[in-house]
Amino acid sequence: MARANRSEQRLDAPKGLRSRGLGGFGLGRGSDRFGRFTEAIARGMGTPWFLLGLTLFVTAWVTWNTLSPAPLRFDSIELGFIALTLVLSLQASYAAPLILLAQNRQDDRDRVQIEQDRQRAERNLADTEYLAREVVALRLAMKDLASKDFLRAELRSVLENLEQRDEQARRARRSEAAERDREERPRGE
Repeated sequence: MARANRSEQRLDAPKGLRSRGLGGFGLGRGSDRFGRFTEAIARGMGTPWFLLGLTLFVTAWVTWNTLSPAPLRFDSIELGFIALTLVLSLQASYAAPLILLAQNRQDDRDRVQIEQDRQRAERNLADTEYLAREVVALRLAMKDLASKDFLRAELRSVLENLEQRDEQARRARRSEAAERDREERPRGE
């Protein structure tokens, strides 16, 4: 049962707003649908097409109630187009809260995004510090490694030691050979 509730939760919504709906009444998914609806309306009201449509609506209203025969008019110019004023006031009274709701939802998304960015930045900083420590450790380890020149000098030294041993061994063999030759020669000669 707990897993089913978790799968229904949205990860793009802040934690505090996931389970509560409008005003905390527990509307759940319906509140998210309502939130998306309010955002769509707020997005639509901010377009040139909405302004053009509203302008055409007001122009048609005023034109109809001004130029049509008196019995077909439903809003009087003498009364200052009261019905038009009421319609526009009603539209404005709903538009402002819907826009505020959409802004609140955007603020919540921004807060979640900022928190995720902060956590990502902390992870990146930790990774960068770790890599910097590793690079320093590698540099220190490289200082302890033998360089090419050091290896050449050591090999030359070993080669000279080997040549000296070979020379000493040759001398020792020559002196032994000379010693044997003296012993083998007759003494009288």
